[in-house]
Amino acid sequence: MYLNGTYELTCVLDSDKFSKLFDRVYSALEYVDENKYADYSLASKGITVLYRDSQYKKKIKLIVNPCRLLDSDKPDPDRIVRKLEKHVSGYFRNKYLLEDFDLTGLALVTDIDVHSRENATAYMKVLKRIGKVKGFSPSQDDWPGEDAGLYLDGNSNGINFMLYDLGNFLREQAKEIGSGGGEQKALTKKSEGLLRAEVRLVKQKAIHAYTDESLASTQIADLSSNIQKIFLDTFMRVVPFGNFYKKDKAEDIIRAKVDDLTIRRRMLRLVELMPDKKSLLLAQKALNYRRIDEVMDAFSSIEVAPVTISKRHDIKKLDNLYKYM
Repeated sequence: MYLNGTYELTCVLDSDKFSKLFDRVYSALEYVDENKYADYSLASKGITVLYRDSQYKKKIKLIVNPCRLLDSDKPDPDRIVRKLEKHVSGYFRNKYLLEDFDLTGLALVTDIDVHSRENATAYMKVLKRIGKVKGFSPSQDDWPGEDAGLYLDGNSNGINFMLYDLGNFLREQAKEIGSGGGEQKALTKKSEGLLRAEVRLVKQKAIHAYTDESLASTQIADLSSNIQKIFLDTFMRVVPFGNFYKKDKAEDIIRAKVDDLTIRRRMLRLVELMPDKKSLLLAQKALNYRRIDEVMDAFSSIEVAPVTISKRHDIKKLDNLYKYM
């Protein structure tokens, strides 16, 4: 599984220091929105510098793409830090260094190829039925192609999760911004059959859950060595392991393969509850069973997902999504 990670680093400055920097680079900046400006002079190195000229807090953010920074998709934590330190000190003429920034975010992205636009649509129809899971609730943000995606915000863990049909997302995005040129169409066509999954650590508490380091440089090195675990920790909390079936077929497999009568009864009840509760979390709560992890492990052991395909959909089975990863 190939993961692309993007780091966000933030430095808060007082008005005088911010103004000196802002005035020096102003001619090279592009206005983004809401008093936010971008400097793309280091874009070829994988770094975008954002200036937020807010009335309350003056912020400088660095958005860092390690793959472009290293010109390689192979992670090398030490090289990432060395090259980032070099570019940051050079850009700010040694007035500010990497250690003057706090690591405030990490976005991990992977594309799952399910081979066709029809498959992508079918998977998202069933995955949307997950609704909410422990620790996460549906996002309140207005996402393009919202109906074709699962967008969850962490209730208190500082982690956001997104899983969506990339081709559909790009089509909806083009409609919103009024762009339908040849380049956009080519990109959308190339994205057909891809499900994009994103795990974003959006608060420092989420970052500290994966590293005990306090400096941005050592945090980046630490996280870069561990990105697959970070991604899967959240992905596996949201997406059940197993094939997706119609309700009747899932129940038949459970009866045939699960010998433990107590666990079998709980599994059948969970499958029964899912269509009514419209959420995996609410169905688990309605099951009212303290050892819910045992039930979920039992589903995984027979490769059957507790989330079933709606009877309104023609497709009868979807392979375990983890097979494509």
